[in-house]
Amino acid sequence: MDNIKRILVLAPHTDDGEFGCGASISKFIKLGKEVYYAAFSLAEESVPEPFPKNILETEVKAATNVLGIQSRNLLIYRYKVRHFAYERQAILEDLVSLNRELQPDLVFMPSLNDLHQDHTTVAIEGLRAFKRTTILCYELPWNNIVFSNSCFINVDEDDLRTKIDALNCYQSQKSRNYASEEFIRSLAITRGTQIGTRYAEVFEVVRWIIN
Repeated sequence: MDNIKRILVLAPHTDDGEFGCGASISKFIKLGKEVYYAAFSLAEESVPEPFPKNILETEVKAATNVLGIQSRNLLIYRYKVRHFAYERQAILEDLVSLNRELQPDLVFMPSLNDLHQDHTTVAIEGLRAFKRTTILCYELPWNNIVFSNSCFINVDEDDLRTKIDALNCYQSQKSRNYASEEFIRSLAITRGTQIGTRYAEVFEVVRWIIN
């Protein structure tokens, strides 16, 4: 991992990055890596009552702060939820700009097999924008019919606790069954068991560049 210095997390919606690789983000920040987080929608149309429509902006700022991401490294776009396919070219142009400006060594993004149309758009356009970059796709089991467990990142209790604390910032999303600490912890235990450790997060390898 010595050649990985700058990491970019692509989150179609706020909280996707935390769910998919929150513990890994915590681990990498502790290792001194520079982490950027790009959220492409605040999903205002999907915010449940009685929360204000802009609540996810407040929550993602709090959550990424818990993970240790610097506020200037949080990049928020305002695409309409479930309309990414109509904005495909604009999203690609934003991703190309991110690649040019940040030149990340590692990109985390949703799986190319993710069922959510917004997630798939970001994944496909991310593949186009970051043609010469190491790419790992994170796991969101509720959206993945198939997922290749081809990369495991070993995380510790502190990393997992940080992930859970970050997700707890999303009070507007607590009704989702996969937002429970029980589920988050059990998934980390399952992935850790597969490699003989206590906890892990799992990823699909799209491209891994070894210098």
